[in-house]
Amino acid sequence: MKLRHPFEWLPMVEQTRAFALLFVLTMVVMFALQVLGGPLITDAAPSGIVSFELAGTLSRAQRMVESWGPVGRIYAGLNLGLDFLFLVAYPLCIGLGCVMAARAFSARLAFLSPVGVALAWGQWLAGLVDAIENCALIQLLLGSQNASLPVVAQWCAIPKFLIVGLGILYVLLGALAARVVRH
Repeated sequence: MKLRHPFEWLPMVEQTRAFALLFVLTMVVMFALQVLGGPLITDAAPSGIVSFELAGTLSRAQRMVESWGPVGRIYAGLNLGLDFLFLVAYPLCIGLGCVMAARAFSARLAFLSPVGVALAWGQWLAGLVDAIENCALIQLLLGSQNASLPVVAQWCAIPKFLIVGLGILYVLLGALAARVVRH
């Protein structure tokens, strides 16, 4: 039985074009997030918003928010708001890349193709946990004292980063495999 991927509806000839557009959108939004995240790098949050995502405790998260000050909190809010566009763009981009890489692997390393299909679906999970994480972080940014919110954010961020990282690695290896197959 062949595993179905999340882009079955998109003709194969259109997938490359769609990937290129999604890649550009993802990169533009990622650049904007980097710009908005610049003021969030402080001693309390050495990795900016990523430090906030991984804070894990209410006291650590509050120290980060306090270190940003009123202007920094605006940047953090804008960053989290824009991340809702990003969490749609990157799962589509990486997921489609995984599908295309799975096709490249099918020529010589067919056993790796199902991995790409699973990672393509996994990107949707990454986007979902990213949305949950953002909601928790927004509540913290607004002053919530709920100690479970930084834990929820952290436990959403960790699998998100893992799934996205594996997807990107798979896409890069698939691009390399496609290049080898062509030559």
